[in-house]
Amino acid sequence: MRLAWSTTLLALAVLLAGCFQPLKLDGFAAPRAGLHTGGQPDAAQLRAFAHGGGRVVIDLRAAGEARGYDEAATARELGLQYVSLPIAGAADLTPANASALHDALAAARGPVLLHCASGNRAGALLALEAAQHEGLDAAAALELGRRAGLKSLEPAVRERLGLGDSLERP
Repeated sequence: MRLAWSTTLLALAVLLAGCFQPLKLDGFAAPRAGLHTGGQPDAAQLRAFAHGGGRVVIDLRAAGEARGYDEAATARELGLQYVSLPIAGAADLTPANASALHDALAAARGPVLLHCASGNRAGALLALEAAQHEGLDAAAALELGRRAGLKSLEPAVRERLGLGDSLERP
């Protein structure tokens, strides 16, 4: 009886461990636990995100940017919270927008998909949010941004973080 009980508990532990595996989303970076960043998801990627336990989509694309489908409606149909925070480029990398991202991330109750067209704006705004609200030093915030997809907006982010506009790594 004791062996059967132990075997049952072991099987239950293995089963429960499988339920708590981190969500993996093909084609997206995972710069930190529960956060996926990248470019425009298609409907199949949104479905995979929702079915994998995702909860919130934060879209940094402006209203006029083509998505190929109604992303907001699809997200809502899948039970995802959809947040629009338009960031058109470097001029929108402001403390107010970093605060808006911080608020959206803080309110999220589960995994978040943060995206723009390529991941560049997502990484840029995330770096600024991390420096402004999470206390990351400039170099660590920049590295987080890079892991999230920061590329061509790096000079603007470096400037706002007080690192200058050099593309050299700190």
